[in-house]
Amino acid sequence: MKYSICQMEVIPGNPDANREKVAAWLEKTVAHENPDIAVLPEMWTTGYTLPDLPQYADSDGEPTSTFLCDLAKKHDVNIIGGSFANKKNEKIYNSSIAIDRSGTVVYRYDKIHLVPMLDEPTYLAGGENHAEVFELAGVKMGLIICYDLRFPELMRKLALGGAQVVHVVAEWPAARKEHWRILQQARAIENQMFVVSSNSIGSYNDVEYAGNSMVIDPWGTVQAEGDGVSEQTINSTISLDIAKKVRKEVPVFSSRVPEFY
Repeated sequence: MKYSICQMEVIPGNPDANREKVAAWLEKTVAHENPDIAVLPEMWTTGYTLPDLPQYADSDGEPTSTFLCDLAKKHDVNIIGGSFANKKNEKIYNSSIAIDRSGTVVYRYDKIHLVPMLDEPTYLAGGENHAEVFELAGVKMGLIICYDLRFPELMRKLALGGAQVVHVVAEWPAARKEHWRILQQARAIENQMFVVSSNSIGSYNDVEYAGNSMVIDPWGTVQAEGDGVSEQTINSTISLDIAKKVRKEVPVFSSRVPEFY
């Protein structure tokens, strides 16, 4: 299964320009790489323009959902749609979607854990539903957003639900770049799954973003990685047989004794 990850510099507060950017990226990427799944970063429509989100946010997932569904259908590609500011019931959420090749939304998720360090709780509402396992391209998968990565219970729940791949969409700061790498590797190793991440580059409001989008296998080996400064496409083909092999050789899940935890 082939991935193409979009590591982009988001244009702050300009959803139309960012949608044009993503459309151009996807057209070029599909033509040259023909991926099975394309992955976008967190808050790619607006960036972290938090005080201005009432002006820029989607309303009940639109127009971003339809925009991505149309691209998926046009290019015959599955899309992990990063995340975007989304107004629902007078609250603004950090929302993500997964879309299949037919242009159908197969999963929706609102970010559960809000980042105190970036003042998210002041401007955003936390998700009110559990993160769940979904299927895309016939594979059980999960999807979390940035700060969610720091909470191992969340990814363990997805692993116990059968997820073989978990996607992390982010605007992770360069100030905590080492955490970004180590936490992803730890989650991949402890859950014996692939971790596929898309992060932004550039800076906004004195926060520099780390880039270093990654594909990490169930051994914790980094299969592919972006740099920390460039807009680029990270391509990688994953073999799900690796997860089966790792789980057989190191039988973590059959060794669990949760009644003692």
